[in-house]
Amino acid sequence: TNMSSEVLPASLETPNVERKPGVGEGEEDGQKPRLDAGTGPLSKRQMKKLLKQKQWEEQRELRKEKRKEKRKRKKLERQCQLESGSDGSDRKRIRRQAVQSSLRLIIDCSFDDLMVLKDIKKLHKQIQRCYAENRRASHPVQFYLTSHGGQLKKNMNENDKGWVNWKDIHIKSEHYSELIKKEELVYLTSDSPNVLKDLDESKAYVIGGLVDHNHHKGLTFRQASTYGIEHAQLPLADFVKMNSRKVLAVNHVFEIILEFLETRDWQEAFFTILPQRKGAVPAHKACESSPQDQQPQPEGWDSSNEGEHCRNHPGSPQKEEQGPQSSPVPQ
Repeated sequence: TNMSSEVLPASLETPNVERKPGVGEGEEDGQKPRLDAGTGPLSKRQMKKLLKQKQWEEQRELRKEKRKEKRKRKKLERQCQLESGSDGSDRKRIRRQAVQSSLRLIIDCSFDDLMVLKDIKKLHKQIQRCYAENRRASHPVQFYLTSHGGQLKKNMNENDKGWVNWKDIHIKSEHYSELIKKEELVYLTSDSPNVLKDLDESKAYVIGGLVDHNHHKGLTFRQASTYGIEHAQLPLADFVKMNSRKVLAVNHVFEIILEFLETRDWQEAFFTILPQRKGAVPAHKACESSPQDQQPQPEGWDSSNEGEHCRNHPGSPQKEEQGPQSSPVPQ
């Protein structure tokens, strides 16, 4: 019995004594993190882990550098393709050869507090489309967003952070009347009795950034009148009759102007840009069959002149159902 009692304490002490490499090395590795509690030397396994972690951190920086180099190399390749005229980015080649127009095209974002978030999001998408189309246009305009702030800016910050890096666009918090001389401004509104026959590239044309669905009739015309600036409507009635919903989006107005700058042909511009679902047909046919057909207005324009499709056509009956129509601002 004395012998066995002497052996037991020895066996209990073994975990503390066995610190040398030996037979139970696998078990020793498993015990050391608990026994050392971070104060003693690290085990081989822990050393390997730390080494791998360090290598991963170093490789992460290396990978980042490699990605940067790859981007630079691709950029150089694209530049070489553009200069040599070889195959590659056709759209970029076209953009490089573009002839910049001096015409200023403004989206007036001063109606922010009149729109619900759903409509703000629609306006944002329309602005994105305008930006993309202007970047690839053969005659890009001087593009302005004015009165930029409020819900629209918040929505852009949340859903399109890249807008701060947009090129070839002037995004201003000021109202357009603070940025451009009054005599150079022309507000595009469907309530105007003045019909555009051509575009003057020394002017700044304003499109109302209002997705209103007819809730704010006559508003942009009244604003033009209040500021005492020129106003006009696109010659849609002379060329086009549409038998779907009589509203065009802000980007459609923008794209029609880009197309006209390229072709100098209103009919071609309208029929190129207007969606097929709107059922656009030549206006002379529409006036022969239905002189009361309605004239389409962009969402960014007031829609208070619905029912005036043929009124600008020579000899067609004019309708004056709206109050603002009777007090145009003289040009």
